[in-house]
Amino acid sequence: MRKSLWFLFFLPLLAFRTGTNPVHKAPLHVDVNKVFLLVDKSAYKLYVYEDVTLIRTYDVVFGSGDLSDKEMQGDKRTPIGTFHIIAKKYDNRWSRFLLLDYPNQESIEKFEERKSEGKIPHWAHIGDGIGIHGVWPKIEYYVFRYRMNWTDGCISLRNEDIDELYDLVKVGTPVIIRE
Repeated sequence: MRKSLWFLFFLPLLAFRTGTNPVHKAPLHVDVNKVFLLVDKSAYKLYVYEDVTLIRTYDVVFGSGDLSDKEMQGDKRTPIGTFHIIAKKYDNRWSRFLLLDYPNQESIEKFEERKSEGKIPHWAHIGDGIGIHGVWPKIEYYVFRYRMNWTDGCISLRNEDIDELYDLVKVGTPVIIRE
């Protein structure tokens, strides 16, 4: 468990660097064992780090314009927290799909707490199937030009970006999603 949380120590140090350092696309040779992803919902960015070095920045969109934490299935929000990629697959609809381990224990605890406090209905389900993927090619230009949130809670990138990201990560890569 300690090995998978090493990046949390460096996160405060990295927070000031995101968005201030332009990253140019060049062929990458990275150690996939040192890569982690930081998704900043308010900036609409996904940052790729190798250890503490920012190596890529991608524009992203989400499910809902409400950037707060996912509360339940069907709310179209993207969850906030620390997750891991649990599967990688090709997808006919949006190029590549990186499945996250949502819901994880942290998500389940927040969900149950909200239920017990009456913040969400007692019949609500937590949902699943949250991941990082591309976009339908016919709408790609408009989605990113106008920052159109369109998913059911997933994180969407341009297809050329998800194709590149797919090769930079492995099953087990940490993904931090913050508001």
